[in-house]
Amino acid sequence: METIMDIVNARDPFEKEFHQAVTEVVESVKPVLDKNSEYRHASIMQRIVEPERVIQFRVPWVDDQGKVHVNRGFRIQMNSAIGPYKGGLRFHPSVNLSILKFLAFEQVFKNALTTLPMGGGKGGSDFDPKGKSDNE
Repeated sequence: METIMDIVNARDPFEKEFHQAVTEVVESVKPVLDKNSEYRHASIMQRIVEPERVIQFRVPWVDDQGKVHVNRGFRIQMNSAIGPYKGGLRFHPSVNLSILKFLAFEQVFKNALTTLPMGGGKGGSDFDPKGKSDNE
């Protein structure tokens, strides 16, 4: 399983939240992967830890005083193997790519446990809604 973490660390060296989530999952499924070589040959873990799509975009908006602000928006479409992407939105100043990849990764497993045909994704912005008016 070292190789999976090596790949994740090499591709995304500064995404500590995402690394932590992947490490926990890899450690928990290692016995299953060790017993079933077909999972390794099919690169199941490599496919699970790599998002299908990452979209990053700017979100310009005008406050009540007429000042223009620009925030970052993200949509992580992690995995659609069992159905369309399903996951919520997070608005908080601490939101970044690593946090949303971590949340989208976890969402894949949460949705799989419902037994409904849903994949996993997550979106959000570093916009802080606290203290903002409805217009903002």
